[in-house]
Amino acid sequence: MSRKAGAPDPPWLSSEQAVVWRAYMGLSLQMTYEMNRQLTEDHQLSLADYSVLVALADSPDGRRRVSELASEIGWERSRLSHHLKRMCGRGLTERRASASDGRATDALLTALGRRAVEEAAPDHVALVQRLFFEGLDDADLAALGDVMTRLRAQVRERGTLA
Repeated sequence: MSRKAGAPDPPWLSSEQAVVWRAYMGLSLQMTYEMNRQLTEDHQLSLADYSVLVALADSPDGRRRVSELASEIGWERSRLSHHLKRMCGRGLTERRASASDGRATDALLTALGRRAVEEAAPDHVALVQRLFFEGLDDADLAALGDVMTRLRAQVRERGTLA
């Protein structure tokens, strides 16, 4: 949230919060780097491509309204529209009038896009297992899952991305 002129300065993070926040930011940035590097080198897909393809592949018919897809992957609609244009040019996706609302646009996973995500998924999952999950036991996993789920819901509720 941006600050308004004349608004009081927000309180600083506590020392405990600062440690956790820096750990999260470092982890987030490094995981993004590692996933993007692996997908690009091994499958000629960016992490952004992969995120779009996975969200479409998870849809029953490989089709999602662009606004819903943007919200699901945490992007602004304009960013997704520009990215979809590039992905359409590569044959990974298509854009069509919405099947349920002619005023809206749907993103559609093509056969080439489905093949790309299916080929990339095993290597991506192996990387995530090795870098993220390997050091966690069942109790860690349960606790982390609970915290991440609550935080994602809080950000969706209080954030500015529609």
